[in-house]
Amino acid sequence: MAEVANLPSSPEFHRTQIPITKVKTKPRTAVAHQPKRVQFVTTEVRCQEKTRGGLRYEVILGEPEVKVTPPKKQLSPKSSMSVQDIEEKLKAAEERRQQLESSKMAALSAKMVKIEEASRKKEEQTSQFISATRDALEQKMEIHTEKREAYITDLKSKLKDHIENVEKTRLTLEQQTDEVRSAIEDKLKTASQQRDGNIKKMLERLKEHVSYHPPGQEDQVQKVRAQNTVKLQQLDTAIQEKLGQAQSRKEQLEQEQKEKLRNHNNRPLEVKQTVESSVEVRKTEVAALVETKLTIAEQKREMELKKRLDTAKKHNEHMVEVKQTIETIEESRKTEKVNKIETKLTAAEQKREQELQRKLEKIKENEKRAETVRQNKANIIANKLAPSSG
Repeated sequence: MAEVANLPSSPEFHRTQIPITKVKTKPRTAVAHQPKRVQFVTTEVRCQEKTRGGLRYEVILGEPEVKVTPPKKQLSPKSSMSVQDIEEKLKAAEERRQQLESSKMAALSAKMVKIEEASRKKEEQTSQFISATRDALEQKMEIHTEKREAYITDLKSKLKDHIENVEKTRLTLEQQTDEVRSAIEDKLKTASQQRDGNIKKMLERLKEHVSYHPPGQEDQVQKVRAQNTVKLQQLDTAIQEKLGQAQSRKEQLEQEQKEKLRNHNNRPLEVKQTVESSVEVRKTEVAALVETKLTIAEQKREMELKKRLDTAKKHNEHMVEVKQTIETIEESRKTEKVNKIETKLTAAEQKREQELQRKLEKIKENEKRAETVRQNKANIIANKLAPSSG
């Protein structure tokens, strides 16, 4: 680079004609690729991509594992049980069975005592309930009777007051009717007196008229008299009709008043009868309800007692069955144990006899060996003594 910088910048040289010199750098050192230390597992699978889309697998197998056999359990030596041990175990089993039976019987007796106490308490409660209901019903009946008597006395007092008022009204009505009758009679008397006076006056006028008029006018007088008599008769008939109508109306009013008084007098009796009948009906209904309630309570109590007795009987039967099954199971177990013990005893006896026979055979063999050894020794001694004597 320094040489290039020191060249003269003349127009004869072009930049393309300048020699190019390479810059000296440090030489590249080839680094040797050291293989990586890989800790292989017993079995390893490697995967490497050699080409695009191509894979290479390397499977490295490890050393086979040695399976260690587990140590065998030492068999426990067979316990040689004696007859006394077996008898003691049987006695202990019998005692346990007796204790279980006694505990079960005690539990059963306790349950029966509880059932009896529950039934006794139930009976006491039912008797108390019946007595309480009877007392309450008697109190209600007494209160009802007192109320009924008070109601009846009140009704009687009201009826008495009503009858007194009716009597007063009847007396006042009778007085009024008497007064009306007397007034009508007075009016009729005055009317009859006025009528008689008017008739007398008219007759006097007619007489005067007849006396003052000439005799040629007698026909006209007769006509007028006849007309007046007709008018008087008509007035008399009209008055008689009015009097008859008034009399009939008075009788009708009296009859209506009597009917009203009769109905008014009969009404308290009807009310009293209806009240007494309603009270009797209510009393019978209350008595019927009380009887039905008592019968229903008695039936319920009997049903409860029957249910409890049935449950107690079933429980007792079940306990008897359980006891029988337990006894049968115990007997079967006992027989099985006895059979097992007998088989064990027979097997032990056989083994003992076999052992005795083996021991006897060994003793015989030992005796035979000892005899042969003794004979051999005697022969050896005899052989040794024979050359010495010769």
